[in-house]
Amino acid sequence: MTADATSLHALLDGGTPLNWVLTGDSITHGLVHTQGARTYAEHLHELIRGDLVRTQDVVINTAISGWRVVQLLEDFERRVATWRPQVVTLMIGTNDCSTTGALGTIEASEFAASVTEFVARVRDLGAIPVLQTPPTIDPLNAPERSRIGEFVQAIRDVAAAQDTILVDQFARFSELGADKVNQVPWALMGDPFHPNAAGHAVLALGLAEALGLEAEPVRDRVLAGLRGQLLLAH
Repeated sequence: MTADATSLHALLDGGTPLNWVLTGDSITHGLVHTQGARTYAEHLHELIRGDLVRTQDVVINTAISGWRVVQLLEDFERRVATWRPQVVTLMIGTNDCSTTGALGTIEASEFAASVTEFVARVRDLGAIPVLQTPPTIDPLNAPERSRIGEFVQAIRDVAAAQDTILVDQFARFSELGADKVNQVPWALMGDPFHPNAAGHAVLALGLAEALGLEAEPVRDRVLAGLRGQLLLAH
């Protein structure tokens, strides 16, 4: 258990209302690909303010589709600081690894430096940073993002170096897709790199477990969402 995890448990046990900020790119933004169903951020909102009856907590989603970590750093005040958070989660990398786009191509080492800076800024606010790896992609149909494995490893390395809570969503999706075509868990995907509604439920379960929250209500909803689909066995 990291020191951050211990601090989070102390906050939760203390009963003080918390501000949770979830930020990142389109996966956290959650548009289109859930087809109107809940995103993982909305599942977390229901878990915290509903199932856990932390009704005075506030869960805020500030992610923006298409963004990279450098843009989050440039807009850090609006995306993170202005909300005076106690917990900040970051899921990023799917756009950062792309070899197309207006911001050009960056290396995994540059990405890691920016994620490290993000963690430092969150801690300067007195908040707890939580790093999430993005889910897997289908590199055959999204070849511009085929470097995602390098960027996922960069997030893992930053989490280890900075002793942050890590939610390895990439590893979970990889396991679920291990016996599927191209190792992609298609029942969880809306396109080659965006999770669908079932995928967001799985993301929510991974986040809840990593944060040490009561995961059973989310797990029940995940299984309900996957019922009748090939991945139910996982």
